[in-house]
Parts: sequence; structure tokens; C-alpha cells
Amino acid sequence: MGSAEEKKHSNKIYAERLGNMFSFLVGNAYSFTAGVMGLVHFVLLITFWLSGVMPLVQFNVLSVVVYIFCFILCRTGHLLPVYASIILEVTAYTVVSSYYVGLKCGTYCFLFSIIPIIIYFGSSLFKGLQRWGVVLMLILNFVTFTVLYISFSNVPPVYEVPEATRTFLVIFSAFAMVFATLFYNAMYIYASEHEVTILEQKNKELSADAQEDALTRLLNRRGFLPLVKELMGNKRSKRFCIAFCDLDDFKRVNDTFGHEAGDEVLKHITRIITDEMHGCDICRWGGEEIVILMRDYDLETAKLKLENLRENIASSPTVFFKKEISVTITLGVAENNSSYKKPEEIIKAADERMYYGKQHGKNILIYEDMQLDEKEESEDA
Repeated sequence: MGSAEEKKHSNKIYAERLGNMFSFLVGNAYSFTAGVMGLVHFVLLITFWLSGVMPLVQFNVLSVVVYIFCFILCRTGHLLPVYASIILEVTAYTVVSSYYVGLKCGTYCFLFSIIPIIIYFGSSLFKGLQRWGVVLMLILNFVTFTVLYISFSNVPPVYEVPEATRTFLVIFSAFAMVFATLFYNAMYIYASEHEVTILEQKNKELSADAQEDALTRLLNRRGFLPLVKELMGNKRSKRFCIAFCDLDDFKRVNDTFGHEAGDEVLKHITRIITDEMHGCDICRWGGEEIVILMRDYDLETAKLKLENLRENIASSPTVFFKKEISVTITLGVAENNSSYKKPEEIIKAADERMYYGKQHGKNILIYEDMQLDEKEESEDA
């Protein structure tokens, strides 16, 4: 019995590690691809150098440089240029290598190796009618192969490489094709199933508690608004403030590191806010927006507390698979007064101040009606 339990526990740990590995690869798919492609061309560089095919040595040096730049672009979130560079570089390499060493070396297999890359990355980069561009690229890929085969099938190559080199190139090119097909299909299957699993889990948690956000365990709007309404309707209640917070450039986090990393950042920021704003009611308003009900706070006290929160978040990066993801937060705060009749009105006031901060530098706390002040100044002028 103990052995069965141990085996079950061991399988669970193995499944978790495998899931973590796939999660990491999905979140870093572009960087991984650029790195592997650079390594492939480094191997080809050495192979052609040993065989004395200097034009292809020079071409592969250029290819390695291209993938180094692609890797850098991946880290900065510029994914479309990486996608285009991979397709253009592989196509160019296939044509040039077929010309210099002939079709018998099998380098045309690299054309087939990028088919799963075209589909996998294209499905995430393009939406709607743009996805017909993926179909067009697949057609052009096939046309390129057809033209190569017709053009070089009966033409002697510029360089006759040794038989051992030719055999290695055929096997290596075929391996690249098979690896790409298996790898990106596995990535797609995992990402699809994982997304469905997460969605089902979130739906279950949301159904269990309709007033709580499934990811962060904070209140949602349904649970938060009645608390503000109750305070506004209670004449004996003391003053309070509403803070509206929004993570800066959060889309870049998702685009660069993946949505799993984005979720982890949200949970990390949530823990910081919960610890820092102890005793406050905190709501995930939507996406990366968080609203805080600061009971018994006047504006001056709220400003000090929120400024500490802002600095804490800026100096506390999220650790995701040994990577540090730094984010900042922009906040707007409004103190309750008689001019606010509904919860939505004071929340809107805090939101507008936060939005002003977004438009004027980010990573800032706005506690006054700055837009109104500017308007009055322009009128006075």
C-alpha cells in the first residue's frame, strides 16, 4: 500500500515538473526558438567550414548573428520581427544551400521544419482575417520547395561535399524537420489543454464564490460595491478613501513572458497589496486594475500609505522560473465627501486621477483633480 502511495506521489511530482517545463517553454517559445535556430546554424557553420564550402560558412555566420538579434528582440517583446526573420532566414538558407551543395544534401528539409513554426506562432500573432496570411506563407513555402526541386534536381552543385558530410546534412536536416513538428505540436496541445484546464478551474471557483476573483482571491465588483455603498449610506461612518490602481505596461509582461507569468505577477502584486494595506477591502476591478477601500483614512494618511505601497511594488520583482519581472503601478486616490452620491462616482474620480498618472509618466500617485486644475489655469491665461 505504501509502495502504491509512493508511486502515486512520485508520478504527481513528475507530472508537475513536466507541466512546469512545458509552461516555461510556452512562456519563452520565441526565445527558445531563436536560441535553437542559432545553435543549428552554428553546427552547420562548423560542418561547411570543415568541408571547405566558404560561401555557406559566411551565410551561417550571418544567420547566427540574425538569431542573436532575434533573441534580444524576444526579451524586449518585439515578436513580429522575430517571426518574419525566422521565415525569411530559413527560406534564404534553403535556396542558397541548395545552389551550393545541391538537393542531395537534404537542406530543403528546413523548409518543412518551419511549417509548424509558421502555424504555431502565426495563430497567436494574428487574429481574424490576418490569419489568412499564415495560409499564404504556407503556400509560398510549398512554392519555394517546388521551384527549388525543379531548378536544381538536374543541376550539379557548385561544391561536391564528401559523402560523410552529405549523409550528416541529410540526417541533421531531417532531424530538424521531425523535431520541429513534434515539439511545436506538443507545445500547442499543452497550451490548449492547459488553457482549458485553467478556464474550467476558474469557472468552478467563480461559481463557488461569486463575490471573489478566482485568480487573486480578492473581492470582485459584486462583492466590493456593496461595501462602499454601505459606508456612503451610513451617516455615522467615518471618512474613507478609494484608491484606484493599475499595473503599468502589463500587456508587455504577457507578450514577453507569457500569460502564465502575467498571472504570477498579478498574484505577487496582490500579496504585496494585501500585506501593505492590512485592514482594507481590496477588489480586482478588472484585468490588472485593483481598487482599494481604505476605511477610516483621511487623504493625507492615505497618500503616505499608498506612496509606500507604490515604492514597495517597484522594488519587489516577481520571480518566475528564476527570472525577475519588475513592474510598477500607477495610483489615483479620492477621499469621500458629500459630492459623491454613489460608489461608482468616487471610484470614477479615483480612476480619472489614475488615468492622468498613466498619461503623465506612470509609476506615480495622483491625489488631486489635476486635469481640472490645468483647465482652470488655461482659462486664467
